[in-house]
Amino acid sequence: MSGKPFTALLLRVAAITTAVGLAVTAAPLWAAEFTYNEKTNQDMARRLDMPVYLAVPASARLTLPKNINTTDRLVEFKHPDAKGAQGDVGLRLIVAKRSGFGARMAKSGLIQTGDIILTFRPEWGGGGAYPNIQMGISHTGIAYVRDGVARQLDIPLNAEYLGGNYAGNFDSEHYRTLKFIHIIRPRGLTDAQRAAILAWATRINQQAKKIYPAQISFNDDYNAPKYKSGKPLDFVQHLARLGLGQNPAGQTSMFCSEFVWSILALRNCDPAKTGDSFKGSRIPSCVSPLMEPLPATGTFMSTRTTRAKVGLGEGPLLVIDALKLPADKRDPLVDSIFVEDPKARARMSSGHQTIAKEMAPRFTPLKDYYKNAAAGGWRRAQTLVASAAFRSAVPDNYSPTSYLINTLLPRTNNNRKLDYVATVMFE
Repeated sequence: MSGKPFTALLLRVAAITTAVGLAVTAAPLWAAEFTYNEKTNQDMARRLDMPVYLAVPASARLTLPKNINTTDRLVEFKHPDAKGAQGDVGLRLIVAKRSGFGARMAKSGLIQTGDIILTFRPEWGGGGAYPNIQMGISHTGIAYVRDGVARQLDIPLNAEYLGGNYAGNFDSEHYRTLKFIHIIRPRGLTDAQRAAILAWATRINQQAKKIYPAQISFNDDYNAPKYKSGKPLDFVQHLARLGLGQNPAGQTSMFCSEFVWSILALRNCDPAKTGDSFKGSRIPSCVSPLMEPLPATGTFMSTRTTRAKVGLGEGPLLVIDALKLPADKRDPLVDSIFVEDPKARARMSSGHQTIAKEMAPRFTPLKDYYKNAAAGGWRRAQTLVASAAFRSAVPDNYSPTSYLINTLLPRTNNNRKLDYVATVMFE
């Protein structure tokens, strides 16, 4: 199997669809926490209507305070298909009204500067290997809190994603037509790093109409990440120079998750202090990736070490692994990832349906890999060999799904850089 079709299968989806700590207020809105209720759980299961492998295990979740100041409903959702299994697989749901959303999220601290915002489409679940391995994720943005309001910045840097006034208030055509978004938080961001991310996001947002698409455009070729192992991060420097108004020569393009990755790589660069260092030919020393791009498949399922990596195509596999199911229940669940439900497929856009159909035959090798990896035991050797073959054929990358996949590594894994905060369900 060639690298290009496999990468396209994992990553091309986003080309089509494409305050530090929890805030404390003098007069809290409401003291709430994520709670479980069986009747509510049944209602959420009906509304989500998704396979269990689109949810996440408890190990992915950020530890939150017991009292969160918000009037939004905070629901602990446990996927019905995970009952009796390990891993406590489900979602934290913030059931929120759109009016005043950004102000409430900022005040509660549920969205903070530097958080990664993932467009989540649970209705894709069951539509075949293509949407299932994407875990229903189609787009990536980055959050920042300014003037007491949580905002988002995305590429394309246009009104469709940023809104008519380019304010990034989650009210653009893209966001107001969504029902769900995941919130993912980088681990251990300092006050200074969040301040730098805020400064970069603000500067790039202010330059958006000037620089897009003349100096930076949307890259719909997810087979061609700018990142190359061992090579300078020139594209990050170019984005920084655009934000600084330095009018760099040439033009670059980025896909949505690459754009977010680049901004996070600037977290140690205060634009007010390091601006001149971006004018030279060398990449400033403050530029540093937050998360290494993911390989196609990793080494975690075969080695289980603290240094093991997870791959772009392994999200559902790790969720199923967390369930610790007996073989008679695990194997049919693995098989279901690669089976297309016509009703679920019909819920996808016509463009996504076409790609899903075209790419379905490409998944046969990955299906065998999933079955061997899930079985474990003596099959780990086969898993290790197959994983190496996938990695040699597909370049490392940072798809929208990669940010959620990183949270599926064990908490103590050295490559775990992100935590799952919650999923917003817009009413």
